[in-house]
Amino acid sequence: MFGPIRRFSTALERRFPEQRVFLRSDTETRFIRLSPATQAIGWIGTTLFVGWAIVATAILLMDSIGSGSLRDQAERERDLYEQRLNSLSTERDARAEEARAAQDRFSKALAQVSDMQSMLLASEERLRELETGIEVIQTTLRRAMRERDDARGRAETLEARIENSGDTLGHAEAQLADATVTVDFLTAALSGTAVERDQLAMMAQEARSTVDDMRFERELIEERNDRIFEQLEDAVTVSVEPLDKMFRAAGMNTDDIIKTVRQGYSGQGGPLTPITFSTKGETPDADSVRANQILERLDRMNMYRMAAELLPFDIPIRDSFRYTSGFGPRWGRMHNGTDFAGSHGTAIYATADGVVSFAGRQSGYGNLVEIQHEFGTETRYAHMSRIRVSEGQRVSKGDRIGDMGNTGRSTGTHLHYEVRVNGKPVNPMTYIKAGSNVF
Repeated sequence: MFGPIRRFSTALERRFPEQRVFLRSDTETRFIRLSPATQAIGWIGTTLFVGWAIVATAILLMDSIGSGSLRDQAERERDLYEQRLNSLSTERDARAEEARAAQDRFSKALAQVSDMQSMLLASEERLRELETGIEVIQTTLRRAMRERDDARGRAETLEARIENSGDTLGHAEAQLADATVTVDFLTAALSGTAVERDQLAMMAQEARSTVDDMRFERELIEERNDRIFEQLEDAVTVSVEPLDKMFRAAGMNTDDIIKTVRQGYSGQGGPLTPITFSTKGETPDADSVRANQILERLDRMNMYRMAAELLPFDIPIRDSFRYTSGFGPRWGRMHNGTDFAGSHGTAIYATADGVVSFAGRQSGYGNLVEIQHEFGTETRYAHMSRIRVSEGQRVSKGDRIGDMGNTGRSTGTHLHYEVRVNGKPVNPMTYIKAGSNVF
């Protein structure tokens, strides 16, 4: 047993020979004896301290480098997010401008169609008048021809009587002269009537030609209107379908939404006022029906846009952030919202128009803001470091309502965001994703 200890002590003395440290003063000289074991302990302690310092420095450097890389990545993500928001905003404005331009073109086309229909009706009325005049002239002409034939018959009868009876020659000659005058008058009248008939026939032919030209032009206008209608229908479909899908993706009944918006904004005029065509008691034509269908879909699109401002389809954080916890069970309990982590004091925005129903401190939530929206929808913003709104205040979508913090039951700086429908919590990402696919 003592052999290994003795060998260890010998090796220790060889590596760390005994040292003496002399301490000299004015009156005496002392020394401190440093044994091999003491030197070994000191050397080991110094080595451990230096190693710990190296490791700690390396960890600090790595953490600093990692934090810088994370900040750079967050900056890049924020820039990309802002670029996407700008591009989506630009595209939304472009689509809205295209819809307004298409509606203007549609209104001009309807005005042109109305003018052409008025012209066509006037030309058809004129044609009917010309045809009636021609029929009257032809009737007069036939009557004059019958009278001429009767006069010629009487003249021939008189000539026959003159030949058969010489006693009545003077009287017959008088009758013949009268008949000749009558025939000449009728012949002149017939000639004038024939000229007038020819003129009326030419006018009727020109009117028919004009009507044919106008019918052809009307067909061209109808084809152009059909193309305009198709373009308007496509534009309305492109605008309405994403909004319709957005509300359906959020689990909402689109008919109930439109009914509620129409009731809430009745009497306001503008896009909510139904637009109809006067048909003067007649059945509306196909273009009028088609135009009304387009206007109804435009009205539906405007209703959707109004409803979208009243529902939380926006995201509450616009600066750099990261998702840390989603909706659903967590640690054996139900997590009723979505968590957004970011820097302390990050701005928090209202995700839709509404009225602040609570603004203060609440157990677990910390500093909490509750906003009541339309259709029984409510949003909650918890763990704030600062509240910037007061209870009863009306806010608009995009208004800043507070700052991100770490109040209440919270393990770090973040925003706990909830969406509730009729008091029941739903997944906020359903609304956020539906809105990001449209706006």
